[in-house]
Amino acid sequence: MNHVRVGPRENSRTHPRARARICLTAVLLAALAAVLVPAVREEGYFADPARLTWWYAAAWALFGAAARSLRRVPGRYVVPLVLAGAVACCAAGLAGPPLTSTDSFRYAWDGRVQAAGISPYDHAPADPALRALREDWLFPRGGAACAGPDRVGIEPGVCTRINRPTVHTVYPPVAEGWFGLVHVLSPTGVRHKGLQTGGALLALAVTGALLLVQRRRGAELRTVAYWAWCPAVAVEAVNNAHVDVLAVLLSVAALGAVVRRRPLGGALFGLAVAAKLLPAVLLPGALAGVRRWRDAAALLAPAAAVTGLAYLPYVLVSRGSVFGYLGGYAQEEGYEDPGAGGRYALLRLVLPDSWSVPAVAVGMLAVVAYVWRRGDPGRPWSAALLVTGTAFLLMTPGYSWYALLLIALVALDGRAEWLGVALAGAAAYVSVRAFGGATVPVAYGLAGAAVPVGWWLRRRAAARDSRGVRPGPPSHALRSRQPMWNESP
Repeated sequence: MNHVRVGPRENSRTHPRARARICLTAVLLAALAAVLVPAVREEGYFADPARLTWWYAAAWALFGAAARSLRRVPGRYVVPLVLAGAVACCAAGLAGPPLTSTDSFRYAWDGRVQAAGISPYDHAPADPALRALREDWLFPRGGAACAGPDRVGIEPGVCTRINRPTVHTVYPPVAEGWFGLVHVLSPTGVRHKGLQTGGALLALAVTGALLLVQRRRGAELRTVAYWAWCPAVAVEAVNNAHVDVLAVLLSVAALGAVVRRRPLGGALFGLAVAAKLLPAVLLPGALAGVRRWRDAAALLAPAAAVTGLAYLPYVLVSRGSVFGYLGGYAQEEGYEDPGAGGRYALLRLVLPDSWSVPAVAVGMLAVVAYVWRRGDPGRPWSAALLVTGTAFLLMTPGYSWYALLLIALVALDGRAEWLGVALAGAAAYVSVRAFGGATVPVAYGLAGAAVPVGWWLRRRAAARDSRGVRPGPPSHALRSRQPMWNESP
């Protein structure tokens, strides 16, 4: 069954106006890919973050224009365009080495350590006990090689590209398994390219999973472009090779499975949490509308069991804690001390710093209670988007790759106004270096304001359509184009 329904003008011969729309979308996608190439090669994160910000702004503008143009493309051309755009954007992300993050260097190191039969949780990268494993590309030597702003000295004449080299790894076991797999499969001397290629394959797999979930439920396939073409995916999932994309793939699979097979969905949630802890925020959404404790246990028990089983091998072979630097990371990023960084930026505009953490707790409990009472168990991604987006707006994280999970939820649910939160994350990470600390509350404030505006515009459009004021396509075509807009919790 073809779930991209076609309009009355679609037939074996494409209408000239439809051809023009297809061509316009293709041109916009080509322009987007062309802009992404310098955006991931621009050496501006340290030297000229304002210039890099403008590249990002251009990419996001083209992304928005292409996604809007896709709305008017005939149905049978949607999937080919979505896939072509996904491949083009991923290819653009491979155009240069990791630009704005050094996390992938830690991934490469952890993979190498595991290949040597050593637990990645037992030693920090700077530990002299692992000198024999050091490679020159990860541990440069000499004054000139160590002069870059992204290099950290660890010994006289020796530095590393790995951030926080004196602390143990923070990544969960499924992520560590991914690092080890990439190391084993990568040819000798490939350096960062193995992880970037793996990130591109995972990003494309997410696109495929989104298309599959949407097609199976008879939903709009155009919204998958919100993930496939998003500049954040090319930059963070591919160029910076963040392991978050693996967690996103597992999360999409979990949300797709949980509606009909709750235990399977729970097991996939467990894998997602064991890849990156952030997907735990999806669990309240997955429990939306669930009233019986047995139904809740059918989800939570497999999730907890799989997460525990994933940790077990590392617990058995590691001498140190398998949670590594997690506690220190939370403190360093200002989640424990609101006055120490840019976290809770919107709350701190109206509340004393000391009230921020309690306010987040109250706000999140209120949203979780709302989705539990009012959420649709047949649409867990809608509730998950509301919970996740609210968490981002309350906590205002400073790392743009965290929003990869939110972008995938937008692709499932269709509420594009939440993409502003992902854009705010990029501003909080890159633009703040050029324009100062006020960038964070301004960016997240605008993103938060876009959410009720988007809700109001959809309600107004739905009211007009129900009164028959605006002429348009038949009702079945309208439902196929906007099936999720009037169903959000």
